[in-house]
Amino acid sequence: MDNDARALSRVGVVDVGSNSVRMVVFDGAARSPAYFYNEKIMCGLGKSLVETGALHPEGRKRALAALKRFALLARGLGADPLTVVATAATREASDGPDFQAEVLRETGLKLHVIDGAEEARLSAQGVLLGWPDASGVVCDIGGNSMELARIGNGRVGKRVSTQLGPFRLLQLEGNAKKRQAHIDRVLKDAQAQINSRNERIYLVGGSWRVIARLDMERRNYPLLVLHEYRMSPESLLDTLDWIAASDLAVLRSRTGTSAERMELVPQACEVLRELIKVLKPKEIDVSAYGIREGLLYEQMPDRLRQRDPLIEAARMAERNQARIPGFGKKLYEFLQPLFKNEDKERQRLIKTACLLHDTTWRAHPDYRAEACFDNVTRANLGALDHPGRVFIGLALLHRYKNSRSGSRLEPLFRLLSDPELKLAEVLGKAMRFGAMFAVGDPAEAGELSWQPKKRVLGLKLTPEGNDLFGEVAQARFASLVTALKAEPKITRAKD
Repeated sequence: MDNDARALSRVGVVDVGSNSVRMVVFDGAARSPAYFYNEKIMCGLGKSLVETGALHPEGRKRALAALKRFALLARGLGADPLTVVATAATREASDGPDFQAEVLRETGLKLHVIDGAEEARLSAQGVLLGWPDASGVVCDIGGNSMELARIGNGRVGKRVSTQLGPFRLLQLEGNAKKRQAHIDRVLKDAQAQINSRNERIYLVGGSWRVIARLDMERRNYPLLVLHEYRMSPESLLDTLDWIAASDLAVLRSRTGTSAERMELVPQACEVLRELIKVLKPKEIDVSAYGIREGLLYEQMPDRLRQRDPLIEAARMAERNQARIPGFGKKLYEFLQPLFKNEDKERQRLIKTACLLHDTTWRAHPDYRAEACFDNVTRANLGALDHPGRVFIGLALLHRYKNSRSGSRLEPLFRLLSDPELKLAEVLGKAMRFGAMFAVGDPAEAGELSWQPKKRVLGLKLTPEGNDLFGEVAQARFASLVTALKAEPKITRAKD
């Protein structure tokens, strides 16, 4: 690990929001950190802000208790000092300064109260941490505000903060039509400031995540991972209609959503409907990363930001979990003749699979294939869309198992096209064969060649490779040949 990564190896941040107070301790590869600890308390600090101008009394007590606990935990976890930011509720409440002083006195934690523009910037940086190529508009909804920020080319552009948080909308007088007109007016003003139309929107915030989870429920979507879940405007509008016509208590029980979160969903739906109408996005994506990840990104030197978070996460997993750390890169290079014509995006998925190919060796052999599939498809990984998750997972499944038929995972396979399914199978069987040459560098045992037009798979063995190419290795090579629908051409070195 280099000095930049080591300096960020364990970082604790706390986000004191209008609805929740959450502490996250990041650990591991600095560019793609693991969530070492993650705890959230739904305090409702800003629940009565519009009505009284002050923090909710019970919410204030709960938030203080949570911060006392978090301060103690941070010391125990080696994540002290914590970086603590407070957003709309604390910055707008008449007793916000008094709450800051109380927190400092009782916990030793200093609350950094940020304005709306800074909140928008940090949320956008959080999206960039997990989505380096993100381009469009970040929309972060909290309890009392909603921020918009332009992103592209790894940078945060124009930002605007609005008062469209669900708590605030609950206090608006008038009927649904008046609320709609108010939301529409605010969004049109915001749109004029950030000048966005027909771009991708990245949704950040708990209320958006609940709506996305409900979209999955309506569509019977097979992979319940919210990060990089993608929706078309038309499909999402259908979901908003479906939510409006449904019993929220039933939806809450079906999705395991907390009562505090579900309470704000109707107002968030109203905002999202107008957001689609005004900004006319081409696609709507969910980001599980936001202000807390933005605080971590803030501390990264630029050269660390340039790294691929997916590859960094895979390298960290290999270093900590594989039997032969470092072999994954050599395996990738050994298999390159098979995949040299794949594009850049497919190459990074292939490389990730090679880095991860031996990280579940401790699992029971009967469950190893599906265990590695689960690990990848459900892991907290950035810069990886859902089809990419399934592609890597399926390749790893075939690294341990020839056939995928009859698997409980079959519903997930429909996220891939037939050519993608075939390529994942070939990659898995190629890794399964290449692992037989785990002698430091498989190139020391042999060299692969591939002639796709003639469908000829060549294997040129070295003297050492002659001895390594035993019965099991031969069977695995034959399986790869079959997957490629090829003819084998094996050249043995002369003794």
